[in-house]
Amino acid sequence: MGIWAYMTSSNLAHLVDILIIWFLLYKVITFVEGTRALQILIGVGVIVLVKVIAWSLGLVVLSWLMDQIITWAPIALVVIFQQEIRRGLESLGRRMMVRKQHLDNEQARELIRGLDMALQYMSKRRIGALITINGKDTLEEYIKTGIPLNATVTGQLLINIFIPNTPLHDGAVIINNDEVAVAAAYLPLSESTRIPKELGTRHRAAVGISEATDAVTVVVSEETGEISITQRGDLLRNMDQESYLNFFEKQWVEPVQKDQKRFAWLQFLLKGRKS
Repeated sequence: MGIWAYMTSSNLAHLVDILIIWFLLYKVITFVEGTRALQILIGVGVIVLVKVIAWSLGLVVLSWLMDQIITWAPIALVVIFQQEIRRGLESLGRRMMVRKQHLDNEQARELIRGLDMALQYMSKRRIGALITINGKDTLEEYIKTGIPLNATVTGQLLINIFIPNTPLHDGAVIINNDEVAVAAAYLPLSESTRIPKELGTRHRAAVGISEATDAVTVVVSEETGEISITQRGDLLRNMDQESYLNFFEKQWVEPVQKDQKRFAWLQFLLKGRKS
């Protein structure tokens, strides 16, 4: 009975081990998808495959050469993948930290109204804009690169910031905890190959910050007036007013609970009886 228990536990451990390895490989592939890192990983896989073939066929010189490459490859990979490794560790660290939601519903609706006014104005006049709104992740690293404003979010303020040839129109506006924290901030540029070539620096910066944090970033193209949104590495293009308003509502406005709805109906009925 003891031997059977040992064999069963051993097989279970092997199964768990294999599942964990496959999960880690899956996460690595999805993490580097669309970047130059994926191409390099494919190259590493080819080198390993050549090594196995050379060893099985008894090709001594080729096998030795592959051994040298594989021996020094980890150092080269750390140098080449330093940005990806940093981004991965930051992402892992963020998952270990729990932060409260930064907006209540009233603040969220005020923010949405200000964004809507600014986006409609700038889109129609093809005024380029880049606006990042923080989520649960901190944006302090990027806030430090901008010019402090610490102002209430309004459509008029956002429009004035991005008017061409004004001191603050270059760079990004960062909205942090329901206020315009800074303007003219620098955001990291994405190296993703999935970004269409016709899109410029603003869109690459928007995707870049979405890869590094959970922030929502809105871009207005100065060439076409097109409104785009990025979050978690995804780029949503050609957002009309209804589309981006629905997106913002889902992001920031908490749904009313059933008991709150009932309480609202009760208040409504009581007011009706009093009148």
